[in-house]
Amino acid sequence: MAKKPMNILFVMYDQLRFDYLSCAGHPHLHTPNFDRVAAKGVRFTNAYAQSTICGASRMSFYTGRYVHSHGAAWNGFPLRVGEQTMGDHLRTAGMECWLIGKTHMKADAEGMARLGLNPDSEIGARQAECGFDVWHRDDGLWAQGPDGFYDEKRSPYNEYLKTKGYDGENPWHDYANAGDDAGSIASGWIFANADKPANIAEEDSETPWLTTETISFMEQMRARGTGPWCAHVSYIKPHWPYIVPAPYNDMFGPNHVPAATRHKKEQEDAQPVFGAYMHNKIAQAFQRDEVRQKVIPAYMGLIKQCDDQLGRILDDLAENGEMDSTMIVLTSDHGDYLGDHWLGEKDLFHDQSVKIPMIIYDPRPAADATRGTTCDALVEAIDLAATFTAFAGADVPGHILEGRDLTPWLSGDVPAWRAFAISEFDYASTPVGAKLDLAPRDCRLFMVFDGRFKMMHAEGGLRPMLFDLQNDPDEFDDLVKSTPDHPMLETLYGHLATWSRRMSQRVTISDDDIVAKRGRSLRRGVLPFLADGSEVPEELLEKYIGPTRQKHGE
Repeated sequence: MAKKPMNILFVMYDQLRFDYLSCAGHPHLHTPNFDRVAAKGVRFTNAYAQSTICGASRMSFYTGRYVHSHGAAWNGFPLRVGEQTMGDHLRTAGMECWLIGKTHMKADAEGMARLGLNPDSEIGARQAECGFDVWHRDDGLWAQGPDGFYDEKRSPYNEYLKTKGYDGENPWHDYANAGDDAGSIASGWIFANADKPANIAEEDSETPWLTTETISFMEQMRARGTGPWCAHVSYIKPHWPYIVPAPYNDMFGPNHVPAATRHKKEQEDAQPVFGAYMHNKIAQAFQRDEVRQKVIPAYMGLIKQCDDQLGRILDDLAENGEMDSTMIVLTSDHGDYLGDHWLGEKDLFHDQSVKIPMIIYDPRPAADATRGTTCDALVEAIDLAATFTAFAGADVPGHILEGRDLTPWLSGDVPAWRAFAISEFDYASTPVGAKLDLAPRDCRLFMVFDGRFKMMHAEGGLRPMLFDLQNDPDEFDDLVKSTPDHPMLETLYGHLATWSRRMSQRVTISDDDIVAKRGRSLRRGVLPFLADGSEVPEELLEKYIGPTRQKHGE
């Protein structure tokens, strides 16, 4: 019998907090299917996103490189043409790489035109889609205002809804993103409507639709009889708008909403960027108890629906005998403050925002020893591209991929590992940059976390922030306020300096290639700087010694 191909199911949930899973200790939200994967694999408890904004974070996942390296630092910033992605690395190893869902990718149209890349060609399409072949791309926010749609691409989900009889130009909003308030649209854009059921049959809502597409994809791959494949299944939820169909809209209530993790001391002499974010529109909304008491139950309902739909995928794999040949990865691009630290959304570097869930099930027997365990190593989102490349059977190109292969941790080994994690945030496109009167190049934040101390460095001459998570796990006490010259600042700035000096742009030639080139020119006759020829082996001189051969002029 032919050996089954080893596939990868790479599942990402948008804006899913690391602690909103029962396997991570949530007191009210039961997620048996996330737990089911965790029981078969490893749950990484210190996994960090490379950025706290969707687009930048995802470009790091897909390239295996820091934001500082790939440059797509904000939503809508193009990923430059030629940047290699996990799709490129996996195809080199003979593995297909498919997208089902969201990427937030913005193509470098100018770069493609400059190089004459036709976007309709295979290579052009892959350049425009983060290196993926596309089953369905749907970025999920089909907002529509006076100037038209936020996303001008065709919405596969909207087209699906139309085939199901949902009318209008934008049924995503009219049905999936809105409830019914006595015959009027109760838009999901308004937090006051978060407790209303979306005006759509549950099976037609976004998360079940994408799940059905995923199962259809796997069925087609089986029928085709080829492989191996990597499928990036990328859900828009539980990202806002926070509205969910029945029965998930009222599974949770205000009694399940925890007190906000925040302290008045955070507002006193706040670091300027933090202070500005505490006063923006989303933060002001989430500082209101009535908003949190409506939004958080809806957020939990969205996660519960995601868990139920994950169960459909797991059941399909099990029924088709593919659990023993499919690596499963569950993660998120960033978290959600939900009112903690006086903030909403994401953006800064408190754990609620920058820490992500990461659960990996490796079906290979070598991983049997770690099933159902947790790992507290400092893991970064960019590690997945390296891990997938190794899983596909290829050497990890360390001169391109900046992440590290997680296979040793999955196999129970304790490898030499990173001493700190890095995350970045570029807020030049936000009102905060203008409010602080900073030039775009100065609107940049860097997080350095060594497993205990976390520093936020701010460009533009602004002071840093520093937290000791061992003694202050809630991240309330900014140590720079009381000790501006705290000794850990020197250590963490040293880490930042080490990171900034990394080899990140020499991507066309590897260290091994360089080592192999050493001395090669000598064997091709380039022998500069010889005093008398004794400095090199005689064989290198054989073309340059012997009797005179020139007869010119005779």
